[in-house]
This record gives sequence, structure tokens and C-alpha cells, in this order.
Amino acid sequence: MTTRILPAVGDPDATRAVTTLIGQLPDAEPAGPVADSTQLLDTLARLAAESLDELPEVVLVHERIGPVPALELVREVALRFPAVGVVLITADASPVLFSAAMDSGARGLVTLPLGYEELASRVQAAAQWSAGVRRHLGAGADTPTGPGGTVVTVSGAKGGVGTTVTAVHLALAARASGHTVALVDMDLQGGDIASYLDVQFRRSLADLATINDITPRVLQDAVYVHETGLSLLLAPGEGERGEDVTDRSARQIISALRSRHEVVVVDCGTHLDAAGAAAVETADTALLVTTPDVVAVRAAKRVVRMWDRLQIRKPEESTVLVNRHQRATEIQPALIQKITGTRMAGVAVPAAFKELAAVVDAGRLHDLDTRSSVKQALWSLAGELGLVKAPSGTPASGRELVRGGDRGALGLRRRGGGR
Repeated sequence: MTTRILPAVGDPDATRAVTTLIGQLPDAEPAGPVADSTQLLDTLARLAAESLDELPEVVLVHERIGPVPALELVREVALRFPAVGVVLITADASPVLFSAAMDSGARGLVTLPLGYEELASRVQAAAQWSAGVRRHLGAGADTPTGPGGTVVTVSGAKGGVGTTVTAVHLALAARASGHTVALVDMDLQGGDIASYLDVQFRRSLADLATINDITPRVLQDAVYVHETGLSLLLAPGEGERGEDVTDRSARQIISALRSRHEVVVVDCGTHLDAAGAAAVETADTALLVTTPDVVAVRAAKRVVRMWDRLQIRKPEESTVLVNRHQRATEIQPALIQKITGTRMAGVAVPAAFKELAAVVDAGRLHDLDTRSSVKQALWSLAGELGLVKAPSGTPASGRELVRGGDRGALGLRRRGGGR
């Protein structure tokens, strides 16, 4: 049996050593090495989109891979691509690291300097495990290539552009179509989701930050189930506690949520911290909200460039939503697309804040009238992003959900709205 091996090694010297050695393994088919975690996840996602059979049987992850730490990358690959066997290459052969690697989902550990016999043994074992998993799943089955639900992050180019309103209504639209939905407030120092939805709850993201194994019971204790049926994970009431939420804990929290919900919407606010960067990097869709004015568009350009410099997200992999759009303004979506180099959402949210004022002041954003042009635009955006579903299994447009939105919301309340 031919074993396809994909090495993920950042250091050029280590890359040459690894590729030379795996090229000597019997029945091995080495793929071109990838230099960082982003490239690895992108490559696996592209192959998985074609077919389960296109994925390599074994991925070798070097301990000095970046920007995501090696153990976090192992965990991410194991969760998103469960039919791939991951082997960690490291100079630390201690029992502590071995245990941590196994807990993260690695199928083996190879110590540096590399030895032929050890590498061959670990690769063979990981490949046999991968083949067994694929036989169990079935070559022709509709096999999931991720740990569960779709993750969408919503970030703001600057303060006041409508980030939270957008995140809340994307979540509401997905929930109204029948999805199980988690709405996460990762604006750790200034999160307002609780205020917009009239929620008072003592648990928050910070309570999960120090937990290494987030079990369903632990997650249930931290999540508030709103009357609309949304599962809310809120920002801490004390802003300084937001420092407890690291990039590692953010990845773990999002992985736990997406394994138990069909849709996870994350409000990242406007300030980029380690947790928000991890969320944007791991998201299926990264949405950036801006308004059609010079200051906001310049801010959007800065954000996109910063994501690119930090290897969080490439411009072409980000989507910009224009809020408070007016036909008469000089800055139109096409110009914003040219300036930022991103994709543009197919809809623009009209400038109609008067429609929102009453429900925002009352903390009842979920009660926004179905006839609202803002609601219609945001729910149409949810359809465009694939967050809503029709009963027949074909994607709903979002606008159709708005027309039946009040009936759907009331139906959810009558059923209790729980997962």
C-alpha cells in the first residue's frame, strides 16, 4: 500500500532532512512540504473538498512549525481531518510531551535527530490507523472533513461600524432555519452581546480559559441558552479577565463549540488580540464589517494588511460587508474591494439606524421587525454565507426566512429553543 506523506516543516534545513529521509521509506509517496500551519490547513482543506481519498494518510508536524504551536496544530488537524494520522517530530522525548501529544490527537512521536527505523515505524503505524479509519467510514460515504459546524467570525474595521448587530442577526438567521447555533462574544473587553439580547449571566469565556479538557458538561455550564434558542458564550463582565483567554484556549473553546453546534458565530470586535486572531485564522468564513466612509475604509485596509502580515488570513480569503450603505455615497462596494483586495459580500446593509433604535435601547435586538430593511439584508447575507437551510435540504435564501422569521422565532420559543 502506498503511503502519502505530507511534511509540515518550517525550518529549511530540517525540511531537507525530513524530505530526504521520507523519500527513502518503502512505498512512500512524499508530497511537497508546507512551511507553516496556515499552508498546511489550507492544503488539507482543499484536498478534503475534492474527496476523502485525496487526503494524505500521514502528516508529519515539526515542533518548530508556526505560527500556530505544534501541539495546537496537531489538535486542529486531528479534529478537522480525523482520517489523517499525525506524527509529531520533536527533540523532546519526555513522557510529559508524549502524553500531551497523544492528548492532542497525534498517532505517534519521532525524536530528533531523525532515525530511519523510528520514522518508518511511526509512519507505518499512523498509515495503518488511517487506512482503518477510512475503511470504517467507507470510501463512498459522505464523510465530514471537520469537527462539526461552520465557524464564522465577524470583525469590525473600527468601533461603531455594526459588528455586533451583524453577528447577532447572522446567528438568529441560522437558528431560525433550524440549525443549532452558538454565538460567542470574543470582544473580551467591550463585548455587548449580553446588552443587545438582554442577558445577565455570570459565566463567560474566561471560565473556560484554564480548562484543558472542555467536556460537554463543562461547556453546558458556561453557555447560556437564550429564549431564541441561541447558545450564548459571553465576554467576561470584568474586562481585565479577558487577558486569561489565550490563543490556545480560544482554539480549544471554538473546537468544543463547533463539535456540538452546526453554526458558530464569533463576534471578534474591533481590537485584535491573541484570542481573536486564533478565531479568525481557524474560521471557515472571516467577515470584516466597514462603513462607506474614508476613515472606516482606511481602517479596513489596515486590518486586512495586518491579518496578512501576521499570517492570520489572506486578503482574498476574507469577506467585507458594507454597513450603512447609501446609493448616493461616493464610496461604493466595488471601490472598497479594490482598496482592500478582499471579496465583497453580495449584499450591503442600508443606512437605516432608526429601524434599530427602539430594539437596541430595549436590549431586544432579536425582536427587530421583519419588515426592517436592515434585518432583510443581514438575513440575506446569512443565506449567502450558507448559514441557513431550507426544509428540503436546499440552501435557503435568507430573505425567505425573513418573511417567515416571526413565525419561526415564535415556533422556537414554543418548543423551548434548546439544543
